[in-house]
Amino acid sequence: MVYTIDIYDKSGKVVSNFALDETIFDDALVNKDLIHEYYLLQTSNARHNIASVKWRWEVHGSGRKLYKQKGTGGARPGDKNSPVRKWGWVAFGPRGVENYTKSMNKKARKIALNSIITLKAKAGELMGLKNLTLSAPKTKDAQEILKNIWIANKKVLFVVVEKDENILKSFRNLPKVKYLYVDYLNPADLMWYHTVLFLESALATLNMVQQPKNSENK
Repeated sequence: MVYTIDIYDKSGKVVSNFALDETIFDDALVNKDLIHEYYLLQTSNARHNIASVKWRWEVHGSGRKLYKQKGTGGARPGDKNSPVRKWGWVAFGPRGVENYTKSMNKKARKIALNSIITLKAKAGELMGLKNLTLSAPKTKDAQEILKNIWIANKKVLFVVVEKDENILKSFRNLPKVKYLYVDYLNPADLMWYHTVLFLESALATLNMVQQPKNSENK
């Protein structure tokens, strides 16, 4: 099935359509297992490993046995720094040296990303915006554009090809909008934002960037 994306102008009128490459974005090529793996890779590699507990030699306190071994009817005591006691050292706790980094080959990542885009297209959550130029950075103009295409109240991922200061500064102050380059598309952003709005030039780049290389097809 060929998925087409409506291209809107600033006034909210559909001026054209863009067809996604059916050899890349196809229902039969969707792999949800790879989507899950890629999402875990992204979140794991972004994890800040700061948890660190104190071990025996780092806890201050006397090493004297708290009371005699037998005759009290209680459990066999250790010192006050025992891991079974409050304020003692922590056994088998994190030390801040654990490695949570994951890896995934480029072909699998590309298939996962194509799968997410295909699912978004199937759900009607992809939109296009005719290439625009803004004479000056104005958040009001950006808000008006989103209002005209009926997505002003939605979480929007705005995808572009290259940096444009006027467009960037116009859209970045909108609380539900994130500005992203097409080369930096990722699972977390694609799944978090309800609508993905591409500039027309970004859609053309998408078909080329996500096209598998000949060496990967072998």
